Amino acid sequence: MSSWVLWASEVEWLAGIWAPTLRHHNDTFWLVTTLVDDDREAADASRWDNIIFKARDPFDLGSWTDAVHFEFEGYDTEPFWDDDGKTYINGAHAWKIGPWIQQAEADLDTGEVGEWRIIWNGTGGMVPEGPHIYRKDGYYYLLAAEGGTGLGHMVTMARSERIGGPYQSNPWNPVLTNANTTNYFQTVGHADLFQDASGNWWCAALATRSGPEWLNFPMGRETVLTSATWSEGEWPYLTPIEGKMSGWKMQSEDLDIDGSGYLISLGEGQGDAFDFALNSTLPNHLTYWRYPVEDSYTVSPPEKPNSLRLAPSKLNLTAYNGNYAGPEGQTFIGRRQQDTLFTYSVELDFQPTEEEEEAGVTAFLTQNHHFDLGVALLPARLSTQAFPGQNLSAGGNSSDLKLQFRFRGISYAPVPTEIVIPVPEDWVGKPLRLEIKAANVTHYSFAAGPAGAASQIETILYASNDAVSWGFTGVFLGVYSTSNGGTGTTPAYIANWRYSPQGQFRD
Repeated sequence: MSSWVLWASEVEWLAGIWAPTLRHHNDTFWLVTTLVDDDREAADASRWDNIIFKARDPFDLGSWTDAVHFEFEGYDTEPFWDDDGKTYINGAHAWKIGPWIQQAEADLDTGEVGEWRIIWNGTGGMVPEGPHIYRKDGYYYLLAAEGGTGLGHMVTMARSERIGGPYQSNPWNPVLTNANTTNYFQTVGHADLFQDASGNWWCAALATRSGPEWLNFPMGRETVLTSATWSEGEWPYLTPIEGKMSGWKMQSEDLDIDGSGYLISLGEGQGDAFDFALNSTLPNHLTYWRYPVEDSYTVSPPEKPNSLRLAPSKLNLTAYNGNYAGPEGQTFIGRRQQDTLFTYSVELDFQPTEEEEEAGVTAFLTQNHHFDLGVALLPARLSTQAFPGQNLSAGGNSSDLKLQFRFRGISYAPVPTEIVIPVPEDWVGKPLRLEIKAANVTHYSFAAGPAGAASQIETILYASNDAVSWGFTGVFLGVYSTSNGGTGTTPAYIANWRYSPQGQFRD
């Protein structure tokens, strides 16, 4: 490590890997992406660390090479191999400095790049980015995104007889957008084109289920697929994005893929049912927030088989200020919300011994945007309400520590007031069931009760999902464990992890 250079001691939550592009060429998979330090100014060249990886077998982690770095003051980079054997990288320049698409000849094995030149400024929309070039019928077709990633998002195209331009805009631009429509799917843009095994053209793009109000979209930007028609020598026609579309015949869903990843496209109704059996591993589609401390997650520990043991982190999900977290990590693991309607629940066995030790479930977007329903050891005087049939005044102003349910939220949007409810005495010392449900398009419900007693589950509150509808990505549903800055080390045990899809809104 003597030759390594410290790039950043802390990473702001919006920083990290941006916009990877994966291409296959000469039996090799090439992945080009940008590691962004969002704390640095756009004009600071060190903000952008552009990198290349390659592998013969993308499913074999050991097949991937170490990163090869190349110089470019921007992002959304992609490789392109021309007919004459030359290789290029296309990318979006830092738009706050210069809103244009640039290109340079490159050696992908060494990271050496030639002079960067501007090849297109777009059609006048904000932030031209996401370039992809295709060689077809004697032209170089340049596809790009414009308008930012909000309601003005769109896909535009230009073409040239030479790789370096000049590029002439498609007179029918934008080729794909839902801007200024009432469609449920909005923010359509950042597209890519490809052909299937039958030679049919398809377009993959980003979109958001929000309607033009753009208020409730907890799944964030999703990948959508639409058919395309691309006649010889002509501009392509991309079928507009709607909730239900017709297109080319889809290939069989009986896919034989030599990989261990989680297939998310095998039809609706696929959910999670994890019991954390002995000798099992965590499913690949479960995700940490930041780099995990591996010892904080133990599947089927000897003292409690068929559970996931969580060691608490000192930091909670907000951490220092909603932006940063140190190397000690945040104990959290979750899965993406994939359905408009769902029920997510776990069993929690947690017996805290120190004040503010806490474990629970969360609808988590970022450190600045999340709802948490936890079980915590708190002073009795903090109780704000009680379940029906329970006596809130029993705790009075006591500083005695009691096991309590606590709901908290943080967001740039308004969130419900903190709720603290004593755990009923006949539930204490037993596993509890915590539940998050999306019963409609706009709200989550949060509920709790004793494990194995569905009739005793009590709804604690409903919270609008507009507080976690923000930015580029979507909500994680998961579990966490924290000492909230204290010294507590009591583990939490998670069992019977369930995610049940219950409906998808398209229109």
